[in-house]
Amino acid sequence: MAFSNLEKALLLKLGIDVARNPVSRAAVKTAVTMVGRQAVAPTAAAGLGLARRNPYAATGLGLLAAQQAGLLEPLEQPFEQAVMAVDEAVVQAPARRRKKQRTAFNRAVSEGMKAVKKSTSYGKKGTINNARKAFTQVTKVASKLNKGQKVSPKGPTGVIKRAISKLFPKKKPVRRTTKSKINITVNK
Repeated sequence: MAFSNLEKALLLKLGIDVARNPVSRAAVKTAVTMVGRQAVAPTAAAGLGLARRNPYAATGLGLLAAQQAGLLEPLEQPFEQAVMAVDEAVVQAPARRRKKQRTAFNRAVSEGMKAVKKSTSYGKKGTINNARKAFTQVTKVASKLNKGQKVSPKGPTGVIKRAISKLFPKKKPVRRTTKSKINITVNK
């Protein structure tokens, strides 16, 4: 297959005149690779040795060479825009969310457990020998007081009630009215 004008011009630049001496494409490929190896071999060997020993230095030197060759100039403007965008995002950081407010029931359970720990209801003062049982009792008392139900003032429930009752204000009893009207008639 014949060489195109572009290929002939490139080969002439390398010092291979294909126009005068007719040569096969395979022979030209072999000649070009040999010329390329001889020209690049010393530099490539040194570069590969450096890259193997210290890849960070090789990367830095490669970037320096690319900058000096002007290969990084098209990337400067988008990079500067990205840096400006990051600076704006850092300056305009969103406000942090407020901590979620603890419920009255949760606070009551905490206070109840503290009261149980201070009392001698579930072991000596400062310890709870059956934490699961104590927690069950505290949650039950807190639930009843939250609903407005009565709780015994004696024993462990009384200790818990006295500690928790300030967190649940007294609820007024609900007056229930009958839905149907009752008519009373008196015989005369």
